[in-house]
Amino acid sequence: MSTPQARRKPPLPYDQREGVLPGDAACLGCPIPIALKVVSAVFGEKAVFVIPACCTSVIMGTYPGQALKAGIIHVPFASAAAVASGVSQALKERGINDVYVIAWAGDGGTADIGMASLSGAAERNDDIIYIMYDNEAYMNTGIQRSSSTPPGAWTTTTPTGKVEAKKDVARIMIAHGVPYVATASVGYPHDLYNKLQKAKNIKGFRFIHIHAPCPPGWRFEPQYTVRIAKLAVETGLWILYEYHDGKLTLSGPSRPYLDPSKRKPIEEYIKLQGRFRGATEEFIAEIKKYVDENWKWIMKMMS
Repeated sequence: MSTPQARRKPPLPYDQREGVLPGDAACLGCPIPIALKVVSAVFGEKAVFVIPACCTSVIMGTYPGQALKAGIIHVPFASAAAVASGVSQALKERGINDVYVIAWAGDGGTADIGMASLSGAAERNDDIIYIMYDNEAYMNTGIQRSSSTPPGAWTTTTPTGKVEAKKDVARIMIAHGVPYVATASVGYPHDLYNKLQKAKNIKGFRFIHIHAPCPPGWRFEPQYTVRIAKLAVETGLWILYEYHDGKLTLSGPSRPYLDPSKRKPIEEYIKLQGRFRGATEEFIAEIKKYVDENWKWIMKMMS
């Protein structure tokens, strides 16, 4: 006769509650699994992820060996929002109302190649959650610049530093008049969690823009991912906020930095990243100007 000890099942190699399984193909220090773990904590397996060509396509792997305990549809670069809109409508036609459709894309597939389908889904107010993880370049194909790359940053296609400004996709989505837009950061997972919970309970088009420092693309050591993410907020460069029903609210981690004297020098953020190694004083002045102008916009939207 077997004993209770003998009948006990062997422990699983991972926590069954984990939405992102171990053994994915992410680089050391990659922000993507950090953010996906927060997303999975909110939605669990009741989600369908629509993922265009991006780093996540490689990180997640293919069925049945995917690293995410949720449905995944891999799609061409430009089509994430369009496919997500179709899946959302198809689920409704079948009477399935407890599964969330999440388009998960990088800045290349959002700010550039996917902008037309993104704008269309926002204009129609399709019932999807679109999450843009922003590592500020085309990292999966060799670190080429995107419209989300900040000025002064080295990429393989901007070897002397990008000269154009960073495209603000969150503002573009606000201009569409959608129900919910939020900015977030892998450095502040509780803030991201709260915003995902809010988005979960809102109908219509929801957009979340996550700042996601990339160790190989930004040229920093992998252990500094969260430190750099926090510095982006502490210097005032990345502002955490929510826009809901026509009202903008500053998020807790960013509230102290309404006061410019509380912000850390932008140089503290820049000096940790090799992509800014060749940045001139002119580029740094341009970044500081961007920070000031962005805060002016925030204060205007809050008034």
